[in-house]
Amino acid sequence: MSAESTPEPVIPGKDGNSGPRHRAGGRKKDRSPRRKALLITAWVAAGVVVLGGTGAGYVYFKLNGNIKSVDINQALGTDRPVKVDNGSENILVLGSDSRSGTNKKLGGGTDDGSARSDTAMIVHVYKGHKKASVVSVPRDTLVDRPECTDTKGVTYDAASGVMFNEAYSTGGAACTVKTVESITGLRMDHYLEVDFAGFEKLIDELGGVPVTTTKAIKDPQSHLDLKAGTHTLNGQQALGLVRTRHGVGDGSDLGRIQLQQAFIKALVNQVKHIGVLTSPTKLYDLANTATKAVTTDSDLGSVNSLTSFANGLKSISSKNMTMVTMPVEYDPANPNRVIVEKSKAQLVWTALKNDQPIPVAATKGTATGEAKGVVTAG
Repeated sequence: MSAESTPEPVIPGKDGNSGPRHRAGGRKKDRSPRRKALLITAWVAAGVVVLGGTGAGYVYFKLNGNIKSVDINQALGTDRPVKVDNGSENILVLGSDSRSGTNKKLGGGTDDGSARSDTAMIVHVYKGHKKASVVSVPRDTLVDRPECTDTKGVTYDAASGVMFNEAYSTGGAACTVKTVESITGLRMDHYLEVDFAGFEKLIDELGGVPVTTTKAIKDPQSHLDLKAGTHTLNGQQALGLVRTRHGVGDGSDLGRIQLQQAFIKALVNQVKHIGVLTSPTKLYDLANTATKAVTTDSDLGSVNSLTSFANGLKSISSKNMTMVTMPVEYDPANPNRVIVEKSKAQLVWTALKNDQPIPVAATKGTATGEAKGVVTAG
């Protein structure tokens, strides 16, 4: 049942209605305006869904109708890494830069009917679901994209030395998952994607996210102007922060990743302690926004499945999250691109495959941005 065909639910406590109460459990790179980011907040959005997991009746069908899903497993078939049955999970969290609809106003640029994955993060949830490692994959990484088939059954030839984010514009979610699995040798158990509009609304529904900046950040392209100090970022400001490349550091995508990772930790902290659980209306609004914000793999394509999944993540705090960037080095032929530092990257993939912490040696001496420490949790 689609959201459009479902009558609006009656929300307990809204408009005077009463009802049963539910307990909530560098180098400078291309400075094109197509710089955007999106977020592990897909993961956090999924976490918010658990707050609305007790809904029933119209509420359930309304939320269920919000969720968009893609059948990754059918598109990729059996030619994939073997799932490691050790209690861990790997989730590919993606942000695309579509310029269609509401995203045109938020992202700028031209709506040419295409989109790329400007942010990609591999989230490894360890056995017991109390710790996680997050590996950011730079969009400008040159990779060998394998032959892949999209969810409509169209097959695309393999390509060598192409930017990582072109996998999404070529064959969508399925080709991106295929490329990540080819690079890492790890099977992605789940897929989550979020867009500009969903990210901005989610932050506003949460009441903003507190952060502290150690220096001023000003970037007209991402509409961000922050003085040094503590701020509670609204949706527009948060979107500007995770998109900015020019307001701080060396202007590289690697620096932007450092800002994103700092914001994610602040966002996780905010989700964990925010006091909205006593308001049924707020509960529903958060769940409604979160389910509209995400596109998932088909295994997570229902409120029940997404709720169960999110419930398994809610014990992870920012203190138990390790965040790194995939080991890369600058391409000798093009300083605006990076290539995988294969020997060190293999240390990361081996650790995750064995459900072990990522060794410090894996990222020591690799290319990095110049924005570390600029943003911390407020």
